[in-house]
Amino acid sequence: MNLVIVESPTKARTIGKFLGKEYVIKASMGHVMDLPKSTLGVDVEHDFTPQYEVGADKKKIIAELKAAAKNAQNIILATDPDREGEAIASHVKDVLGSSEKRKAKSEKFKRIVFHEITKEAIDEAFKNPRMLDTNLVDAQTARRVLDRLVGYKLSPLLWQKVRRGLSAGRVQSVALRLIVEREREIGKFQKDQYWTISVVLASQGETLQGTGTEFELIEINGEKIQTQQVFDLYDGEYKVAKTSITNDQKANEIVADLKKKGFVVSDVLQKETHRSPQPPYTTSTLQQDGSHRLGLNGKRTMGLAQKLYEEGYISYHRTDSVTIAQSAQAAIRLYVAKEYGDKYIPEKPRFYAAKQKLAQEAHEAIRPTSVGQISNLKSQISNVAGEIGWKLYELIWKRAVASQMSDAVIESTTVYVDSQTKNSKLKTQNENKESIYRLKANGSVLVFDGFLKVNPQALEDKKLPQFAVSQQLNLLNANAEKHETPPPPRYNDASLIKTLEEKGIGRPSTYATIVSTIESRQYIERNEGRFTPTSVGIAVTEFLVANFPDIDDIPFTAEMEDELDNIAHGKREWKPMIKEFYLPFEKKLSEMKDVARVKIEVEELDELCPQCGAKLVVRLGRFGKFISCSTFPKCKFSKPFVEETGFTCPKDGGKVIIKKTRRGRKFFGCSNYPACKFASWNLPTPQIE
Repeated sequence: MNLVIVESPTKARTIGKFLGKEYVIKASMGHVMDLPKSTLGVDVEHDFTPQYEVGADKKKIIAELKAAAKNAQNIILATDPDREGEAIASHVKDVLGSSEKRKAKSEKFKRIVFHEITKEAIDEAFKNPRMLDTNLVDAQTARRVLDRLVGYKLSPLLWQKVRRGLSAGRVQSVALRLIVEREREIGKFQKDQYWTISVVLASQGETLQGTGTEFELIEINGEKIQTQQVFDLYDGEYKVAKTSITNDQKANEIVADLKKKGFVVSDVLQKETHRSPQPPYTTSTLQQDGSHRLGLNGKRTMGLAQKLYEEGYISYHRTDSVTIAQSAQAAIRLYVAKEYGDKYIPEKPRFYAAKQKLAQEAHEAIRPTSVGQISNLKSQISNVAGEIGWKLYELIWKRAVASQMSDAVIESTTVYVDSQTKNSKLKTQNENKESIYRLKANGSVLVFDGFLKVNPQALEDKKLPQFAVSQQLNLLNANAEKHETPPPPRYNDASLIKTLEEKGIGRPSTYATIVSTIESRQYIERNEGRFTPTSVGIAVTEFLVANFPDIDDIPFTAEMEDELDNIAHGKREWKPMIKEFYLPFEKKLSEMKDVARVKIEVEELDELCPQCGAKLVVRLGRFGKFISCSTFPKCKFSKPFVEETGFTCPKDGGKVIIKKTRRGRKFFGCSNYPACKFASWNLPTPQIE
């Protein structure tokens, strides 16, 4: 009998489909050992040795594994192909090989890795067992020890200097700082007004029909009017052009002047552009698209991806690689050629280079394990992962298949038009002082859809009429439109993960937990999908920035991630790295006794305390917001905080308020509960009288 050990029952069941009766498959249910919950668990006096122990909830599982191991000819460690998986395998081996008798038979243990749960991948893994990778185990140990030292040492200090019950995290604190700093940018932001000017121009024939083409004003007397970039609301990048027309009077003067002009086509540029597909998903890009396209937070996306992986539908989902196996590449190309024709595949397979340096040990992008007709899998996947799981799989399938397809070909046309005086007979000696305007219209037509056949994206045809150089055009309309520069947008799941990845903070296996941790600690709130720091989150950030700049410093945290990568690649030993961090950190901790407490700001209400007459304020407690007296602890009056929506309950006409589940998810309910038990994830539809 051969014993195969994996992390989860689902993975065990899927692997069991491909193995014979001579294999018994058991699940470790995640880590079998961890640092103790109630003590530091790191011996700082003896090379930071971690004091791992078997948790009470793991003893039954360990007993089952030991019983199975007694009769096993081979013990095969088949945990995930990354640092966490390697650490779990190492701990399982330590637990099962703890007796002297078992140590003598350590050759029984074999480590296998695979990046997808298919028969071919499992067979290949069994043919190529290896030793445990101690470098990967050391990298996971170093991260665990580092995070424990920071969390265990800083949290009591936050209790003293900010508020009881708080906790700190090494990477989470940096993510919180990003959110806090963005909120400050928004608070300082001053809106600017600007105007864009467009005209509708038409040929002689179009003028009679009242149709024409819209042109945008781009130059006045040879000077471009787009002078500055402001934030794009979608993902927080500087993309939106702000013009130099910054007052209503100037805009109206330009419009009035344009109405006096004639117009002539000065140039027509046509070119064929190619649009290439994006690489297959990485953990980061999957979470970003899960947020943008499906409205999922990072934790939910990763939970669904875990399910799809363990059920054998996708390759391993914790990776920052953009390459796929040659066999998968060939299968995709074969499918595309058969389904759509040879013109939809490029002459040579596509290869992609990662923007980030490879930090995880799973050297493949996320892809489907099969590229047959996708519609045949819908009911299967929906049964095991739900409708939303199917939609996520569909994103993965389309992105991976499209990544090996031909470019889309787009014909782009740009038409430039210059103003001129309407009647040459009216020219005067002041003509040279007249303003000359240049306008532009862009058009594009999809000539060949290429990869868009499989993975359609926002691309609308905008076909322009035929224009010729020197062609005269008539003005049908001129218009000035007022705009305001938008403030920097608050982060959402997608933009925060994108920023963390770009700055080298965290790694694929940690992105989802970073966000969920600071949210569960009530350091941030999620409003309409975007993050707002709470007063407690702001206070924690202020304290850490002032007193522990390294802990809350982006370059320093990124450097620590690089060090962990070096350990994983065998270029660095973990204990000296921890020592270099801990000694100055410990010194800083010892200097904190006389540091002043940080005051948590409270929101004052226009309401007086019924007991003492002082102002009431909104505070943040362990279970969310509540209202209390501003003189607390002198006056201990408090009552629940009710967040109204302005909607009416469809059942009894009461006020609909925002409530939270035990896990912190918002929903809507009637303020008259329990007399009225109306509850919904969505706001009720207003009643039309």
